Amino acid sequence: MLAVGIVIEVFGPHGAALPGFEFALCADRPGPVATDCGVPLSVAHGLDRLAGADLLLVLPGADFRTPPAPEVLDALRAAHGRGAVVAAHCVGTFALAAAGLLDGRRATTHWRFADLLAGRHPRVTVEPDALYIDEGDIVTGAGAAAGFDLCLHLLRREHGAARANGIARDMVLPSHRDGGQAQYLAAPVPGNGEDERLGAVLDWARAHLHEPLPVTELARRAMMSRRSFARRFTAATGTTPHAWLRSLRLSRAEELLETTGLPVEEIARQVGYGSAAVLREQFVRRRGVPPRAYRSAFTRTP
Repeated sequence: MLAVGIVIEVFGPHGAALPGFEFALCADRPGPVATDCGVPLSVAHGLDRLAGADLLLVLPGADFRTPPAPEVLDALRAAHGRGAVVAAHCVGTFALAAAGLLDGRRATTHWRFADLLAGRHPRVTVEPDALYIDEGDIVTGAGAAAGFDLCLHLLRREHGAARANGIARDMVLPSHRDGGQAQYLAAPVPGNGEDERLGAVLDWARAHLHEPLPVTELARRAMMSRRSFARRFTAATGTTPHAWLRSLRLSRAEELLETTGLPVEEIARQVGYGSAAVLREQFVRRRGVPPRAYRSAFTRTP
């Protein structure tokens, strides 16, 4: 039921300023479907409804160890064959593997079942630490709430960072989480004064992206040694301070490219890069296109 709620929340209505989607729940046998919370879900559409879909999201279910019915697998293959994007998160990934859509590709699933997926489907390269993996026409995500990461990534990819950020704000969620599943495998970092100081420093860094922000300065503000700060930061976020700042800067640059007419040189300054050339290098390396091409693709006209 969590997975249903996630996709409805992301792709449901969010007002006229945000993109609208035609959303439908489908099953091989329409009608009431049992859920893990005891409340039956009424599914109105059969597999024929998939024939016109641009995006298929395969949701996780308790019986994932049993391959779906042949007609479900055929419908997934047919949708992918005609060019639809097919995605799944958590143990929904097992259905894509059973359909053969993940053969020769990278994929992820809930970390608890990553070994099972790899053992059953040796032609799939399973990456258990990833929150999501984008293979273009096939996208897979990790378990439980990582469904939000998958769906927001699809939104950001197709409609730009500004619209994905708008929907994330609507849901009171970060539009992009750094790090992978590894940060959730161990027990959570105990709450203490150091954690509070770390959170305050992260908030301060977000508000001062235009500054250099060396790790030594962040550690000083957190009243930690550089080594302790780096260790605590990785335990709390699943990534390094450098990677976290880079992701934050590029996400902010995306939004400014989409929503303002600022020159690339000024955007580079506002997000903390020394020049437009440095921003361009990072953008091409991490996003695959230069900033001006990104702006052309995602600029919205009234």
